[in-house]
Amino acid sequence: MEYKVKVVNAVADIPQDTWDALAEGEGPFLRFDFLNALEQSACCDEASGWFPQHLVIEQAQTTDQAAINKDACPSSVESTVIAIIPGYLKTHSYGEYVFDHSWANAYHQHGIPYYPKWVAAIPFTPVSGSRILTHEKAPFSDALLALISQAVQSMGEEAVSSCHWLFTNSLTQALLANHSGLLTRYAVQFQWHNYQYTNFDSFLNALTSRKRRDMKKTQRKLVEQGIRYHHLTGSEITDEVIDFFLQCYQATYLKRSGHTGYLNETFFRQLRNTMAKNMLIVTAYKHDSPIASALFFFDDTGLYGRYWGALEEVSGLHFACCYFEGIAFAIEKKLPLFNPGTQGEHKILRGFEPIYCQSQHELFSAPFHDAVASFLQQESEHIVAYFNQAQDVLPFNNDITPTLKTTNTPNPLLAVNNHNEKTI
Repeated sequence: MEYKVKVVNAVADIPQDTWDALAEGEGPFLRFDFLNALEQSACCDEASGWFPQHLVIEQAQTTDQAAINKDACPSSVESTVIAIIPGYLKTHSYGEYVFDHSWANAYHQHGIPYYPKWVAAIPFTPVSGSRILTHEKAPFSDALLALISQAVQSMGEEAVSSCHWLFTNSLTQALLANHSGLLTRYAVQFQWHNYQYTNFDSFLNALTSRKRRDMKKTQRKLVEQGIRYHHLTGSEITDEVIDFFLQCYQATYLKRSGHTGYLNETFFRQLRNTMAKNMLIVTAYKHDSPIASALFFFDDTGLYGRYWGALEEVSGLHFACCYFEGIAFAIEKKLPLFNPGTQGEHKILRGFEPIYCQSQHELFSAPFHDAVASFLQQESEHIVAYFNQAQDVLPFNNDITPTLKTTNTPNPLLAVNNHNEKTI
């Protein structure tokens, strides 16, 4: 079989049915509509430092056209898309949540440009998933991965320093395993798992009595202040609902970061038009006045909490609106997990378990590649220690603790066939 790697600079350059067929079952953020909205709204373009450079892998196949049409040429060569890799040429490291600023500084100190670099990622979305959209049996040999690496290095007018596969899932990790030059970096996030809870109270019953009392106390205090919540999905997400969400989102970003957020009004409105059935907006009211709003995405793979904002500070409201209401929705819809976003040890005591995330990296300068490999060996030991510390303070009672996914997660540095950092 012959393979060809093409680079396209827009999701729209690929037929939507082709894209979504390969992305089926991979969550809401890898859908054509989500990534296309990022580009159509100019949240991801050359000016933003997220220049789309998606890879399309085609396989040449010979077909006997004579069997179809006797007047046609006896045989011809057709190309079939076997994989798509969402990717971006980056001129900075913002919005990735895999922090490599120290690597960039090391390049700078040696007078070598670190940017542009190429990332296979979902912009502004630290959710693990496929970074190679393909059929599971697609042959990703070392030779094909070498072609991908060559395609990355030849992008743009300036030399590309490195290739980064961010927040990969097990399938992508398996496909990349043939590429021995990749370095693995670990991180820890916190995720809620649905152990067949029937309602929010059944979840609370899985916690220790102290943590159960603490969460009920938080909820009771909010109720006493007149706080209530509306869950809106699909056609219930009207222009007015989006307007209020944007007001909260932008006001909170301005207060925290001095800008109105990476994502603009055009992006959110386009998603409302194309993906409303995968969106949940929780609006918090104080008496009859809306004061906060949180946007989630969901499908059969789980619930994903992404964006939040409030016009009034109320103690405990963030936890209730973004975590408790998310858990209640996931239980109601029988969703297997709830990923509330990256970072935040405060999630642990609210029933979110630590999970390992992986990213794979290849620096095209051998000395820097080896230096990063040494750094990752040391960092990984600290990541494992952090995971273990988080596991030790989980709020679950003794009846459920032995069955937790975290309890049964092996140390990735000891796992069989682990493709970990290069040993030097």
